[in-house]
Amino acid sequence: MITHDPDTARLVSALAASGGAGTDPATAARLHARLVADAGDAGLLDVAYRTLDTPAGSLLLAATEQGLVTVAYAVQDHAAVLQRLADRVSPRVLRAPGRLDTAARQLDEYFAGRRRAFDLPLDWRLSKGFRREVLAHLPRIAYGSTESYAQVAEAAGSPRAVRAVGTACATNPLPVVVPCHRVVRSDGSHGQYVGGVAVKDLLLGMEAAA
Repeated sequence: MITHDPDTARLVSALAASGGAGTDPATAARLHARLVADAGDAGLLDVAYRTLDTPAGSLLLAATEQGLVTVAYAVQDHAAVLQRLADRVSPRVLRAPGRLDTAARQLDEYFAGRRRAFDLPLDWRLSKGFRREVLAHLPRIAYGSTESYAQVAEAAGSPRAVRAVGTACATNPLPVVVPCHRVVRSDGSHGQYVGGVAVKDLLLGMEAAA
C-alpha cells in the first residue's frame, strides 16, 4: 500500500467525502504541506516525489534520503512507477515537491540549454550488477556526444555484453540524469529509448544544437 496523496484535487475529494472542514484547494494544500512536514519530522517520509513539465513531457522525480532514485516518463505510467517504488523501496511514499527542488531546477536548466552535467546525489539501489556498471559509465559520455552499445560494453569491462548494455539502458531508473539517450547503435541510428524514440531524438538533437 502506498501512503501518498497524488495531488491536491484528490486530497480535496477525500476531505469532502469524509465530511472534513475546509475542502477548498488552498486549505487542502496547507493540510498536505503540514502532512509532509509532520511525516518528515517523524522520519516517516522514505520516498518523496513530484512531477515536472518539460519539453519531453511530464517527468516523475522521486528521491530517498540517499538521493534521486527515479526519473520516469509519462509513457512509463507514473502510478505504476510509484507502486514499484512502494514495493521495492518503501510504502511510505509521499508527494513532497520541496524535497526535489534542486533536481527540478537542474532539469529545467538542462532543457533550457544552460546545463550540460548534473550535480545531484543519486540512490542507485534500483540497479545492480552489470547494469549498475553500465549506468555508472554513462555520465562520462560527454554532452553532445554518443557511444555505441559495443563501446559502452567495452568500457564497462564486458566487450561481448552488447545486448546486456541495451537491457541496462532500457531499465535505467534515472534517464536524462544518467544519459542512456547518448547510447546509439553501431551504425549511428538512435535505436530504442525508455521515453520513446521521439524523445531520444529530441534530447540528442537538443544537445547537438547547443
